[in-house]
Amino acid sequence: MKQIENLLGFRESIKVVDATLRDGGLVNDFFFEDDFVNELYKANVRAGIDYMEFGYRASKKVFDESKFGKWKFSSDEHIRQIVGENNSDLKLAIMADIGRHDKDDFDQKVNSPVDLVRVAAYIQQMPEAIDMVEDAAKKGYETSCNIMAISHANDNEIKVALDMLGKSPVDVIYIVDSFGSIYPEQMTRIADMYLEFAAKYGKKVGVHAHNNQQLAFANTIEACGDGVDWLDATYLSMGRGAGNCAMELLIGFLKNPKYNVYPIFRFIEEHMIELRKKGVVWGYDLQYLMTGLLNQHPRSAIQFTKEKRTDYSEFYKDLLI
Repeated sequence: MKQIENLLGFRESIKVVDATLRDGGLVNDFFFEDDFVNELYKANVRAGIDYMEFGYRASKKVFDESKFGKWKFSSDEHIRQIVGENNSDLKLAIMADIGRHDKDDFDQKVNSPVDLVRVAAYIQQMPEAIDMVEDAAKKGYETSCNIMAISHANDNEIKVALDMLGKSPVDVIYIVDSFGSIYPEQMTRIADMYLEFAAKYGKKVGVHAHNNQQLAFANTIEACGDGVDWLDATYLSMGRGAGNCAMELLIGFLKNPKYNVYPIFRFIEEHMIELRKKGVVWGYDLQYLMTGLLNQHPRSAIQFTKEKRTDYSEFYKDLLI
């Protein structure tokens, strides 16, 4: 039974990570204008956000650079063009996606504006993920590992992965509900499992939730109440498919006086609404609900959305095949 103070009290150990550029970039192929990124950075500083994720550092050997905006590759040079020397309390992060990254693209931390390298991997990729974590840690970065699609893994597989990560230099281990299929009752059980290994090895636990069933915020604060300290969110829920936990909801909920929701509302009003007016589409819809209910990857729902289909019942029948 969670303690009420875990939900209503101030907890200094909580860290909020803004993933708008990275998860949101999956919606528009990372074609964000520099003014948008600069204003997002300033909004995060003013709102007291702890970390801002500046997209992926994807390998140019894997991805055609001409088909994506620069935040798919997030070079140190491009980040510095936005933040300068980053004379603020906001720390900067980038994500390395296992199988789609190149360790040689990561300089020593002393030469980089990046503080945190977030490694994303499926459970069967743990040896490669740990290799990347070890490389980033040796270079001086903070590290996290996002174990993706855990709703497709059984408890024994998760425990083996957690034990492997516990023995690595990783700082934070993330619960990731990639398909938006997890319910709060399940999140509690999963969080307890992660926290048990975290306590054993001296790690922190984070949560990254998707909103296919409109449960991203509920699952995030459920995990928070159970003792998970690192909380991912995005402005106006922008993210792949149904999106993520809304930053405005999360900051409005948290009781730490360092956080200020007003700059978030201001940024949404001036920039996020404009993105939607320009035709960028994300957020809860029936097709994403369906893939969440069936614990399926949202790629088919994303394609459904791109084709501007509205034959929802037919789409659902196709998912059942």
